[in-house]
Amino acid sequence: MNPLAFSTLGMPGAPAADVIETASRYGCAGVELRCADGEIIAPDTPTAELREVARTFAAAGVEIVAVCSYTRVARPDGDPVAEVLRHVEIAEALGSPFVRVFGGVEGQDDPAAAATRRLAEVAERLPDNGVDVLLETHDVFLTGEAIAGVLAGVGSPRVGALWDVVNPWRAGESAAATADVLAPYLRHVQIKDAATPTELAPVLPGQGTVGVAGVLAELDRIGYSGYLALEWERAWYPDAPPVGDALAVFREVLGR
Repeated sequence: MNPLAFSTLGMPGAPAADVIETASRYGCAGVELRCADGEIIAPDTPTAELREVARTFAAAGVEIVAVCSYTRVARPDGDPVAEVLRHVEIAEALGSPFVRVFGGVEGQDDPAAAATRRLAEVAERLPDNGVDVLLETHDVFLTGEAIAGVLAGVGSPRVGALWDVVNPWRAGESAAATADVLAPYLRHVQIKDAATPTELAPVLPGQGTVGVAGVLAELDRIGYSGYLALEWERAWYPDAPPVGDALAVFREVLGR
């Protein structure tokens, strides 16, 4: 069975102790930490504080699977490369293997070329510290096909894919097709469910129309052995049930 994790998106503003307790209660070996103001870590958290967070999670036996940045690597403004490298420093201090990044901005010209160029620069500048960068199926790169196109152009084992299972589905790409194109690059998977491609409020895993069981079958087919992380978006949908309710159902779905 794949190890389980969840994102702190489901526990907005919660302290480390509460996140660890939830992980322990629901049998999660790891967590994704949002890197944002008001959360356990933020882009400006000092290194000493990051190392203390790392010690707290390590002492509890909970792995920090990913640092979830909100950097859009293809966006036309700012310095996305510097932002990504800063998050890599954060992940190194936390002992986390991955930094999650997003794509670009709707309506911009040729985001794939921009993402490829920026991520190639990131790959060239990455220190030998065990931290890799993962581009998520999101925003202008909803599909596995789009992500694979960028990553093929980058051509680095230090830059891989994160499959958020809702986004390729709502773009009309089948789970089999996503699995096939992402297989060479896939490092991490976020599981969630939704009612329809246009109604994206959290639905308990397996109770929506995404086809979670089918996704799991495709992951088995391609031999994916990494984490399965529940992304319960309570930060954006505060009326959603507590993350514990979703984790309980998540474990039931995986047990089937």
